Amino acid sequence: MAEEFRPRVLVAEKIAPEGLEMLSRQFEVEAHDKLSREELLEKIGDFDALIVRSGTRVDREVLEKANRLKIIGRAGIGVDNIDVEFATKRGVLVVNVPESNTISAAEHTMALLLACARNIPAACASLESGEWKRSAYQGIELYGKTLGIIGLGRIGALVAERAKAFGMKVIAHDPFVSEQRGKQMGVELIRDLDELLKRSDFITLHVPHTQDTYHMIGEKQFEVMKDNAIIINVSRGGVIEEGALADAIKRGKIKGAAIDVFESEPPSKSELLSIPEVIETPHLGASTAEAQYKAGIAIAEQIIAGLTGDFVSGVVNVTMPQREVVEVLKPFLPLVEKLGRLLNQLIQSTVSEVQIEVVGEISEYDTSLLTAVLLKGFLEGISTEPVSYINARIIATERGIKVKETKTSQSRDYLNLIVATALNREKRISAGATLVERNQELFVDVLDFQITIPPSKYMGFVTYEDKPGMIGRVGTILGEHGVNIASLEVGRKRMRGLAAMGLSLDNPVEPEVVERLKSEKGIKEVAFPVF
Repeated sequence: MAEEFRPRVLVAEKIAPEGLEMLSRQFEVEAHDKLSREELLEKIGDFDALIVRSGTRVDREVLEKANRLKIIGRAGIGVDNIDVEFATKRGVLVVNVPESNTISAAEHTMALLLACARNIPAACASLESGEWKRSAYQGIELYGKTLGIIGLGRIGALVAERAKAFGMKVIAHDPFVSEQRGKQMGVELIRDLDELLKRSDFITLHVPHTQDTYHMIGEKQFEVMKDNAIIINVSRGGVIEEGALADAIKRGKIKGAAIDVFESEPPSKSELLSIPEVIETPHLGASTAEAQYKAGIAIAEQIIAGLTGDFVSGVVNVTMPQREVVEVLKPFLPLVEKLGRLLNQLIQSTVSEVQIEVVGEISEYDTSLLTAVLLKGFLEGISTEPVSYINARIIATERGIKVKETKTSQSRDYLNLIVATALNREKRISAGATLVERNQELFVDVLDFQITIPPSKYMGFVTYEDKPGMIGRVGTILGEHGVNIASLEVGRKRMRGLAAMGLSLDNPVEPEVVERLKSEKGIKEVAFPVF
C-alpha cells in the first residue's frame, strides 16, 4: 500500500515548541532557528507551507521556486517582509497572527513612555559610571499630559486604556475608526493629523508599513509638534523619517524619542543611535515569553486550517469581513465551495459568466467571501494553476469570466439560500444550496428542477424525458456496472416533459458507464460530480 501523503511545513525561524508539536501531529515538519537565504531558496520547492518571523524575506525569487506552496504564516503582526501581491497572484495564502503580541507591544510602548518621561536609561548609565546627579535627570509626570495615538487598532486601543489609567488625556487619529467607537473607548478622535501633533505631549504610532504610512512623520510633521514633545514608535520601521527625527531633536524642535523599530534592521548606520535624547531597543515589542508562546500556537492553528481545507481567519491578502460577519458566514463556506464544484461539473464547458445570488438573512451582511469561495470551487476543476479564495477572482478575470453578485432579503422556501448560475452562449446551468436544521447541507433546485439532495462524495444528475421506465433504466445500467444508489430524488416541471434525477452513490461511475447512459434513448444529459 502506498504511503499516505503528509503535507510538509518549513519553519524558517524559531517558534514556540508547543506550536511545532501541534504541526507535527498532522504534517511533516522541518524546523530551524534561523534558515539562511541560500537554504530557503534551495528547500522551498519541496514544502506546502512556510512559517517565518520578521527576519526572513519571502520575495518574488522565493515564491517562484515555491511550486507546492499553499500558505505562508508570519508568526507576528507585520507582513512587510513578504511579497503579498505576488503571493496573491500565485494563490498562496498569507496569514499572520496580529493578536498574539498585542499586549506585549502595548506594554512595551508604556515602558518606553515611562522611560522617556523619567530619563531612566540615562540615569541608570550615569549611576553605573559612578555619578550621582539627581537634578540632571528630573522627569515629568504622565498625569494630566496629552497622549496622541496614531492608529487606534488593537495595540493602539490597549495603549489608550493603559494611558488613561495614568490619568492622561488620550486623543487619536485613525480614519477607519468611528466617532461612536472613540466615545466607547473614552478617546477623542482627531480627523486632522496636524491637530493631533500640535496638541500632544507624547505621540505614539501604531500603524502598518504601507505606501500611505511610509515616512508619514517627517520634517513637516516635526515642525508642527510642541518643543517638549516626545515621540514613540513600536509599530513598523519606516513610518518615521529617521533623518528628520534626528535633526528635530538636535535643534531642539522636539524633546526626544523612543524607537523600537527601524527602517533598516539592525540599524548599524542609523544616526539615532548616537543621540542621547533617543532611547533605542532592538525590536522588542513582541519579545515576551507570553507573546512568543501565543504566536507559535496561533500560527500553527492557521497553518493547520490552511492545509486541511478549513477556514483560515488570519488571511491578509484578501479583504476579510468583520469577525462577527465571518462567524455568521463560516457555516456556509464548505457548502458554497461544493456548490461551485457542482456548477463546474454540471456545465462541462467553457463559461462566460458566473452569477451568485444570496437570499435571506445572510444577505444583510458582506457576502463577498461567499463569492470568493464559490469561485474557488468552480475554478479548481479547470485551472492549471493553484486556486484559493485569495486569487479566485483574479483567475476568473484573466479567463474572461464575468462575476455578478446579487442579494435580496426576501425569503423563498428557506431561511437562507445561495443560488449559483453558470452561463455561456449555449447553456445556462444553475443550482442552489442551503443549510437546514443543525447545519445539514442541502443542494436544492439543481438544474432548475425541484431536486433537494444532501451533498455526498459521489453524485449523479440525469436529465431525461419524463416517461415510464426511465428511472428504472438508469438504475439498471448503474447496477450492471456495480454502482449502488444510496438515495435518489426526482423533479419535473410538467408531466411528460423533461425531468431530472439527483443520485447519491456509494462509488464512482467509470467513463464507459457515462457514455452508455448518454447513448440511451430518452436521456438528454448526465453528470457525475465527485467531491
